[in-house]
Amino acid sequence: MVLSTKQKEELNKAIADYLQQCGYSQTLERFQEEANIDSDIEKKYTNLLEKKWTSVIRLQRKVMELETRLSEAEKELETGGPSKKHRTAEDWIPRAPEKYTLSGHRSPVTRVLFHPVYSIMLTSSEDATIKVWDYETGDYERTLKGHTDAVQDLAFDHPGRHLASCSADMTIKIWDFQTYECVKTLHGHDHNISSVSFMPSGDYLVSASRDKTVKMWEVATGYCIKTFTGHRDWVRSVEVSPDGLLLATGSNDQTIRVWVVATKECKVELSDHDHVIEAVAWSNEKCVQYINEATGSDKKNALPGPFLASGSRDKSIKIWDVGTGVCLFTLIGHDNWVRHVQFHPGGKFLMSCSDDKTLRTWDLKNQRCTKTLMAHEHFCTTFDFHNSSPVVITGSVDLTAKVWDCR
Repeated sequence: MVLSTKQKEELNKAIADYLQQCGYSQTLERFQEEANIDSDIEKKYTNLLEKKWTSVIRLQRKVMELETRLSEAEKELETGGPSKKHRTAEDWIPRAPEKYTLSGHRSPVTRVLFHPVYSIMLTSSEDATIKVWDYETGDYERTLKGHTDAVQDLAFDHPGRHLASCSADMTIKIWDFQTYECVKTLHGHDHNISSVSFMPSGDYLVSASRDKTVKMWEVATGYCIKTFTGHRDWVRSVEVSPDGLLLATGSNDQTIRVWVVATKECKVELSDHDHVIEAVAWSNEKCVQYINEATGSDKKNALPGPFLASGSRDKSIKIWDVGTGVCLFTLIGHDNWVRHVQFHPGGKFLMSCSDDKTLRTWDLKNQRCTKTLMAHEHFCTTFDFHNSSPVVITGSVDLTAKVWDCR
């Protein structure tokens, strides 16, 4: 027994008080006799055992919480994640719990998007609507209606004056973001339009469709000026390179194609995935250093880029060197379809969301997952990272969007 004589006496008296409170008279009488306790128990021992017991449970719970946090910190340290004190803007990644949960859509959320200037964000849904929210307060602002079927994707031009939305109703709509009015409806695709993206100048728009084509549109007139053909199945996503010279497209035919905008020619076809390509993303300038470090390239042999990330239903993410058409490395960890990928503005990380309900942050240099966030209760379909503020938004089949602070 590790208790001192005094501690034993106090414990015995507390037990005796507990037995008395519960009415266990025979047990109390026998216990007092064996423990040599007076029949009169002092008031300070009243309910002492219960108080001690509940205190111990609270402490146990606190210890378990601290152990969990310590375990997470150790994992973060092992995988190269910086400690809180040493984090800079380049290290900001989303962390639980979410700041806001935004509810209002009646069907799965298909796309979430930050406005490039204002403190607002958009969500699109299979309920054929687009909703506008203030991400700083979590307040709902308005709903944009016009499409007659699921809204599949959203894109802003660089200054944020115009919004483009595409839909399963086979149209693209251009919205004036000063008046929130639809100013043009573009017709030309023969099937569901999956993805839309502005060219850097904002004068042109590209779209990808289930009709196996990619089209370029003149925003001022609404005319289709180019059609890119070559994919053998549904084109799921289209992304414009930062310089506006190339397009990257991912398709159900399990390939990624990189197109030269000026000539409409396919520059390279990338075919290393084993399933549908759900998403593609171009790297930013800051990623070049970390991707070269990941591949072991020194300064003399450094790859100039551009680099491309792709997410697939084969549960993997691949990083490609577009210049050579080579897959540099593959990131494995998701347990279900990868639905969206995006390079972190700081360059160190790649982020992805998946039907495994998680939002994951990948350390490019070390080619491994540095943070897994259980983001939603159902498939996590989309996310967006703000270009200048430490905020991330996610959207899900559970009908909600969530706002996450980065720390």
